Amino acid sequence: MNNKNLEIKKGDTVVVISGKDKNKRRKILKTIPEEAKVVVEGVNMQTHFLRPTQGMPQGKITQREGPLDISKVMLICPHCHEKTRVSHKVLEDGTSARVCKNCHEVIDKI
Repeated sequence: MNNKNLEIKKGDTVVVISGKDKNKRRKILKTIPEEAKVVVEGVNMQTHFLRPTQGMPQGKITQREGPLDISKVMLICPHCHEKTRVSHKVLEDGTSARVCKNCHEVIDKI
């Protein structure tokens, strides 16, 4: 699966449709097309333990976002502000675009 075939891109607003963070609306921070996963801002938070070093003798416990399967999120249409599926359409000028399945408006050109 390459990046062109993903329905969701970095910077899109999505809603989580299942799991412990269900119904959260956040932005995509990163896409991992080889694994069909995305990293969503403030969703699927994981605890990471940093070892003590000379510069940080106490060590540290941090929280950061973990990857989430792409099937667990849906795109929010910027026009109708609802969760939607995405279709692809070839425009008159020959370029390809993502289109909202609900309102049939062009989301953006690819």
